[in-house]
Amino acid sequence: SSGSEDEARPGAAAAAAEEKREERLRRFRELHMKRNEARKLNHQEVVEEDKRMKLPANWEAKKARLEWELKVEEKKKECAARGEDYERVKLLEISAEDAERWERKKKRKNPDLGFSDYAAAQLRQYQRLTRQIKPDLEQYEKLKEQYGEALYPTSDSLLHGTHVPSKEGVDRMVADLEKQIEKREKYSRRRPYNDDADIDYINERNAKFNKKAERFYGKYTAEIKQNLERGTAV
Repeated sequence: SSGSEDEARPGAAAAAAEEKREERLRRFRELHMKRNEARKLNHQEVVEEDKRMKLPANWEAKKARLEWELKVEEKKKECAARGEDYERVKLLEISAEDAERWERKKKRKNPDLGFSDYAAAQLRQYQRLTRQIKPDLEQYEKLKEQYGEALYPTSDSLLHGTHVPSKEGVDRMVADLEKQIEKREKYSRRRPYNDDADIDYINERNAKFNKKAERFYGKYTAEIKQNLERGTAV
């Protein structure tokens, strides 16, 4: 019996050694698979980071705004399908506190300070016109598919002669210009003639000059003018 036990011991030891070896190989394969998975994930992160670095600085803000505009368009379509007015539905979803906060923010962002100079007036007009522009997202997606990365110009891009505006775009521009001209004519309309006003000019240019002089020096020359009219001037 002692002989059989001596023969069984090397066999048990070999089996234990083989089991231990299999366990180590299994752990080695698991570590190898984890390393390959980590390498793959790191490569994906590097590629995504490279894409983010090549995007414009304000890409996230533009993306968020485009997603918001898409949601608004979907909401408008849903309201139109139900026969509801989108503006009324939108106002019903806004609380009074949010409306007051947005109104204060709007006034603070673009306050009307009146006329200061022509450059400021031109900038204010430009900001007002750009806020009215509604982008055509479908046309934008078509152009992006057609031109790819060339749609986003860089300092080396050749822009002159490469863009041909659509007929709809030209019509929108003409309509907007006609609206501006009509509004400008209302502001610069000719003032009605006053028959009872004193005639102290010889032509229209002289009348404008006299009005300007009266505006700046009228308070200093009022007494002299009255004396001249009465004939009591020395």
